[in-house]
Amino acid sequence: MADTKNLGIDGKRLWTSLMDMAKIGATPKGGCCRLALTDLDREARDLFVQWCEGAGCTIKIDKMGNIFARREGRDNSLPPVITGSHLDTQPTGGRFDGVYGVLAGLEVVRSLNDLDYQTERPIEVAVWTNEEGSRFPPAMVASGVFGGEFTLEYGLSRSDRDGKTMGEELQRIGYAGTEEVGGREVHAYFETHIEQGPILEAEEKTIGVVTGAQGQRWYELTFTGVESHAGPTPMDSRKDALLGAARVVDLVNKVGLDNAPLACATVGMLDVYPNSRNVIPGRVFLTIDFRHPEDDVLAGMDKTMRAAVEKIAGDIGLEYELEQIFYYAPVPFEESCVAAVREAARETGHSAREIVSGAGHDACYLANVAPTAMVFIPCIDGISHNEIEDVKPEWITAGADVLMRAILEKAGHAG
Repeated sequence: MADTKNLGIDGKRLWTSLMDMAKIGATPKGGCCRLALTDLDREARDLFVQWCEGAGCTIKIDKMGNIFARREGRDNSLPPVITGSHLDTQPTGGRFDGVYGVLAGLEVVRSLNDLDYQTERPIEVAVWTNEEGSRFPPAMVASGVFGGEFTLEYGLSRSDRDGKTMGEELQRIGYAGTEEVGGREVHAYFETHIEQGPILEAEEKTIGVVTGAQGQRWYELTFTGVESHAGPTPMDSRKDALLGAARVVDLVNKVGLDNAPLACATVGMLDVYPNSRNVIPGRVFLTIDFRHPEDDVLAGMDKTMRAAVEKIAGDIGLEYELEQIFYYAPVPFEESCVAAVREAARETGHSAREIVSGAGHDACYLANVAPTAMVFIPCIDGISHNEIEDVKPEWITAGADVLMRAILEKAGHAG
C-alpha cells in the first residue's frame, strides 16, 4: 500500500460541495429531482465542470455525455485510475445517491492538490450519464456503452415517455461530446456510494467493502383486454386488464418471498388505461424488477414469472406482451481492488464488513473493462430513492478517506 498515513480529505469542504449541488433540483422534502439530460442536469454538470477546472483538471466529454475530469500524473502515458458515479436522480431522489461518488472523487483531487501529492498515474473523476434509468430506461446506459454492453447507437436512441432520445437531449443541453465512448485502457475503477440499504447502519459498520453486485432483470409487461362500462358488464364476461396486473403484482411479490432472503422482486410502475372510475380497464402497462446474487436463481425466477403471466392472461382472456429490457449477471469485483478498499478501511481505523451490492451501479459495467471495486457508507435507516435519504457527515468523510487510499494504491506515488 502507498504511504498514505498522513493523508486525508477535507470533510467540511466535501459536505459543503454536496449541499451546494443539492440546491440544483431541490425538492420541498429535502431531496432532489434532477432527471437525466434535463436543464437541471445540465446545471449540475456545469457546476461540476467549473469546480474541476478550478482544481486544475482538464475536461473531456464523450459521445454519450460522460464527463472525465483528469488530474495529470507524473507519467501520463499510463492508463488512468478512474473514480466517479452519477449526478442524475430519481423523481423523488435524495441528496447523496450518485452525487456523493462524484464529489468524493473531486474532493480526492482537491485534497491531493492541497497536499502537493503527485501520483505516478493520472486520476480521472467521471460523471456517467443516465445511471438511474428513470427518464431513459434501462439504467446505467452510458457506462454500459463505455463497458461494451451496449452499442453507441443503442445508447443514443433510448427515449423517454415523450419520445425524446438521449442523443437529442445531449445535443440540446450541450453535452454531446466528441470523444469516443470507451475503447481505452483503464488501470482501475473505484466508485463510492451510499449503501441504499440498512445493513451497515444496523451492524454499526462505517465502511462496506463491496465484493460484487447481484444480477438484475427488468421487464415491461402490457396486458390488453376490453374496456367496458363498469355498471352493465357482468363480472363473468369481463376482460379486465387491471385484474391481470393485480395478480401479477401478487405473483412478483411471491416470487421474491419464495427465493428469500437474497431475492428482491418489485413492481414499480403501473399505468392504467383509460383510468376512469366507471370504465373497466382495457390496457395496463407495468414493470417488473428481479434481483439475486446467483444467476441460476435469477433464471428460475424468470421462468416462474413467465409461466404465471401466460396462465393469468389465459384465465382472464387477455392478450399480453412481455419484454425483458435489461439484464446483467451477478458481477464479482476484482480482488486486488477489493483488497485495496479493505486495507484502506483498516489503515484509517474504520469498522468495516464485506457486502454485496443490492443495487445496480455504473461500476457493474466498468467491471467489464477494468479492475473494479466499490466503497459503501451507511445511509440512515437504509432509505434511498427517497427525498428523506440522509447520511452523517462523518460517514461522508470516512468513505472519501478510504476512497483516496484505494486510489493511491493503484495510482502510485511519483516520489
